[in-house]
Amino acid sequence: MAGVNAMEKKLAEYKCDTNEAVCLKLVRFPEDVEDDSTTFHPEFSHQLFGDDEVAFGYKGLQIQLFYTAGNLSTLFKVKYSSKVTDAFDCVEADDVEGKVREIIPAGFTSNADDFISLLEKEANFKSFGALLHSYTVHNEEAGELTYQIHKADIACPGFQEYHERLQTFLMWFIETASFIDTDDDRWDFFLVFEKYNKDGETLYATVGYMTVYNYYVYPDKTRPRVSQMLILPPFQGEGHGAQLLEAVHRFYCSLPKVQDITAEDPSENYVKLRDYVLVKLCQSLPPFAADKLPLGFSADMIREAQEKLKINKKHARRVYEILRLRATDMSDEEQARAYRLEVKRRLFGPYRKNQRELAKMKKCLRPEELVSHMSQLDTQTQHEELEKSYQLVLEDYRRIIERLAAQA
Repeated sequence: MAGVNAMEKKLAEYKCDTNEAVCLKLVRFPEDVEDDSTTFHPEFSHQLFGDDEVAFGYKGLQIQLFYTAGNLSTLFKVKYSSKVTDAFDCVEADDVEGKVREIIPAGFTSNADDFISLLEKEANFKSFGALLHSYTVHNEEAGELTYQIHKADIACPGFQEYHERLQTFLMWFIETASFIDTDDDRWDFFLVFEKYNKDGETLYATVGYMTVYNYYVYPDKTRPRVSQMLILPPFQGEGHGAQLLEAVHRFYCSLPKVQDITAEDPSENYVKLRDYVLVKLCQSLPPFAADKLPLGFSADMIREAQEKLKINKKHARRVYEILRLRATDMSDEEQARAYRLEVKRRLFGPYRKNQRELAKMKKCLRPEELVSHMSQLDTQTQHEELEKSYQLVLEDYRRIIERLAAQA
């Protein structure tokens, strides 16, 4: 038994955390290849390496996925200090290389010198599609940096191959990511690029992107639905997500056939970003003026948000609540109470539904079954949950208001 435990202990040394082992880079200059400060790691690797996010069979495992900054030409190498098969018979190491090959398209190199030579071709890389928006961000070291947002489609020469490389990042940073069928021409692609200078030439670096699917709405409308959105980690926290979402929203607002704009299974972070962008867009609409907000959520708000900005009723309601909070003196007991009741009325919707379901259950469930459901719908619990939900909403709304104030 002691021998078995000793063996297990030794084999455990050959387990590697794949979120640490995968090393990603966006390379502009040859010296970036050896510069550890330019490396970033995945948030997720379960789609390739299982729920434990562990690779077995290696010590010092490093899975290098380096991309040229613009065209995303790829270097893929697997390195390790030792492998389990060198020390133990009849023990197989995980096929790490095979798993990564499942998501990266053909055409990569495994030779660092060949990869560095590809950097010389970056000057030939140009951004895809039509320019929608340009903006600048101040950087302490580099000064004013210029960024561009482009709309592309799969017919753009070279774009399909580029997109196959770009979408590999989804697997590392979106928990439920999947690749899309680019043969369907209802997909729109929106890309963010940074313009930078190298040896006197203007080059483009990939910053992030969004995919949107155009659903048909009877009889003659479309409903664009955001499917995937990712700002690459070296550029996160600089406001590019808000710039991208606002540019995309403004693009679809200009199309008469668009009914409204939605998102597929949005994450919490996406919802917060959308709230910020929609409030920014709506705050200048007359029905959302500060003197109208205390009167409640109105039909004018719904109509104006839908007609001018393609915002549906549910999202317009959140915009109203955020703007009303900004216009409310929460130190005034009466104003604070009116606001709290207004938000809780919306939040109470699911609980009201539960009460209707309980009334139906009373007619058809046996007493012992009813007791178990009654405990789930206890009034005191509902009030506590409602208050908790309200406080969380308030916290999120205040952050958005602070961000708006900082951008003013």
